[in-house]
Amino acid sequence: MNFNIAVIKGDGIGPEIVDQAIKALDAVGAAYGHAFKYEELLAGGAAIDETGKALPAHTVDVCKRADAVLLGAVGGWKWDDLPGNERPETALLGLRKALGLFANIRPALLFEELAGACPLRPELTEGGIDLVVVRELTGGIYFGERGVKQTAMGEAAYDVEIYSEGEVKRIGAVAFDMARKRGKKLTSVDKANVLDSSRLWRRVMTSLAADYPDVELSHLYVDNAAMQLIKNPRQFDVIVTSNMFGDILSDEASMITGSLGMLPSASLSASGVGMYEPSHGSVPKMAGLDRANPMATVLSAAMLLRHSLKLDAEANAVEDAVKAVLAEGYRTPDLHTEGKTKVGTSEVGDLIAARVKRG
Repeated sequence: MNFNIAVIKGDGIGPEIVDQAIKALDAVGAAYGHAFKYEELLAGGAAIDETGKALPAHTVDVCKRADAVLLGAVGGWKWDDLPGNERPETALLGLRKALGLFANIRPALLFEELAGACPLRPELTEGGIDLVVVRELTGGIYFGERGVKQTAMGEAAYDVEIYSEGEVKRIGAVAFDMARKRGKKLTSVDKANVLDSSRLWRRVMTSLAADYPDVELSHLYVDNAAMQLIKNPRQFDVIVTSNMFGDILSDEASMITGSLGMLPSASLSASGVGMYEPSHGSVPKMAGLDRANPMATVLSAAMLLRHSLKLDAEANAVEDAVKAVLAEGYRTPDLHTEGKTKVGTSEVGDLIAARVKRG
């Protein structure tokens, strides 16, 4: 089968980690008889430097026609002084809106081989951590009305949180469907004791539960959810929440699994087009040093195979290859401990690709 992949390497460590994911995809192609055609595109700081815009129209057009989008990272200190509406990060918001990427899926899995990297006490993680955060991605405070005005106390800035019933139903259905395929347990996170938008969120989620009688639904306020993730992460299966709350909680969930360098993500649309990227940022201070951990990006490529291309066996092959490399004791600098073999970004990519080809 032939597939067209839009590739946005981006800024900082983005190019080098994406290159390793492409090695894994090419290994899948060789092992399973697929052909992946890549079209490299600009977005973020690299696009600002080249075109003056964080998200060129050409990038959006190509992404819309592609089978999937593979993204590295955008942003960096170089562009920190730009106005908010011109910063590299606006490219992400623009892509999410243009492609209709309303559902962000972030699995937080503690690999057995990395149990020692988890900052929590061993008794809190015994038996492993395996949860998924489903984050609404195109609504809420990040896309609501915003502005600056003068008040008696000086300049004031505001950002408006707004959700419709349809937006909540749409993301809720994704989360319920995912929970049904996993442990049949869904936790909806809101701030319904304070916010009207959260009260609407809770009403819609409760109503939607009637369509999923086999899934256990519970509700948590966001502050309690943040505490419970540290207190007892094993109690969670699937978490669904709003854009801003999901942004925060998914990063917290990722750190309790040992390293941001291991956490992939998928942003999905109703049509099936998806954008796949690691959960970490561009880390400009590590760019070009061959020290960045590319495994989150490689695992994002596995999610691309599974969700957009419907290639489950191939996705499993990539995930198994990552586990094999870890089991054999190879570690990038962020994960390295005594007795393990320290390797760089490119070598990890080679090791994973070789194991995919070997099956």
